[in-house]
Amino acid sequence: MALAKLGVVVLDCPDPHALAGFYADVLGGTPEGDGDWVDLKVPGGPALAFQRAEGLTPPEWPRADRNAQQFHLDLTVDDPDAAERGVLALGAKPLAEPGGKSFRVYADPAGHPFCLCAC
Repeated sequence: MALAKLGVVVLDCPDPHALAGFYADVLGGTPEGDGDWVDLKVPGGPALAFQRAEGLTPPEWPRADRNAQQFHLDLTVDDPDAAERGVLALGAKPLAEPGGKSFRVYADPAGHPFCLCAC
């Protein structure tokens, strides 16, 4: 028997509304709230939330020492080329050579790593 269930994944960021808007454009849903906390209920997936963290230093990818990434999001896509064009147009930055066949690594506008993974 599980002791708990996952409620929400929370990403720290300097501008919660802007980052929630980025992920709403990528995953769907409508950001709710403003100020220091914004929720995004993702259609067919777990909820995301965005919490203000002034002066956030984004994680570096890949690193295992100080300022290492603590986790990343894997986003499943049907068409990696179209998804890549879309996230780049929304402000994502490549963290690895673009055009990978099974997965591609990016940073969101606040610097959090995420992958686009082919189905």
